[in-house]
Amino acid sequence: MTRKCLTLFCLGLLLLTVSAAKAARIDTLSVESPKMKKNIEVLVIVPDQCKASAPCPTVYLLHGYGGNARSWLKLKPELPQMADADGIIVVCPYGENSWYWDSPLQTGSQFETFVSSELINYIDSHYPTVADRRARAITGFSMGGHGGMWLSIRHKDIFGAGGSMSGGVDIRPFPDNWDMKKQLGEEAANQGRWDAHTAINQLDRLKDGDLAMIIDCGTEDFFYDVNLKFHQALAERGIHHDFISRPGVHNEAYWNNSMDYQWLFFKKFFNGYRDTPVK
Repeated sequence: MTRKCLTLFCLGLLLLTVSAAKAARIDTLSVESPKMKKNIEVLVIVPDQCKASAPCPTVYLLHGYGGNARSWLKLKPELPQMADADGIIVVCPYGENSWYWDSPLQTGSQFETFVSSELINYIDSHYPTVADRRARAITGFSMGGHGGMWLSIRHKDIFGAGGSMSGGVDIRPFPDNWDMKKQLGEEAANQGRWDAHTAINQLDRLKDGDLAMIIDCGTEDFFYDVNLKFHQALAERGIHHDFISRPGVHNEAYWNNSMDYQWLFFKKFFNGYRDTPVK
């Protein structure tokens, strides 16, 4: 090997070493849920700049029906690079097929409490987060889109921003789908319970400015009509929000694209606390 080639080879190794040293770390955790009396798998992406204990904002990403804690990394493989570039911690919990409620029927499916309380407390105590709603956002796709709206609206003291991608934001038109009746009982016999557990019926909890909100759904998606009604209900209440509709169906390609829009939305939201740091 010539001296020039050796020099280039060594330089390449150095660049690779530096790059690796500055790469986001991906942790796979088993987080205890005292309420459910079991451990839940959670994937956490930790940007390089946060490893040195520089506090970072956090985005919680919720998967859809049939998914798991790794669904988001499969759907958006560039998430570690995005987290590194913008200094944002990403948390992806396994939500089973829970729809992110506390089920009134299934004691082992209490994912509203897990995500909004137990997991938040764990992440804030084990990672260099900014433990403030101004630096915490939540979103998801499909079932996770319902979860993003359900949890952010009901826990706006915890989450400053909430999103939904192709979310089932009104569950009632789909009474026989996605195991929801296992969580709530048959819709025909439990109408009040179904009314109480749908995201669109949580809007009376909001006034304009309570929550930064972004809703995204493809015009060919089977959830498009409920998302359009959700957008219209927010507008009727005078609640400002971002609503994006563009050609697309209920699939991973659409959500991969949606994440770029929502990531930018949350990044700009986090700039608010960065401009006026938490004391």
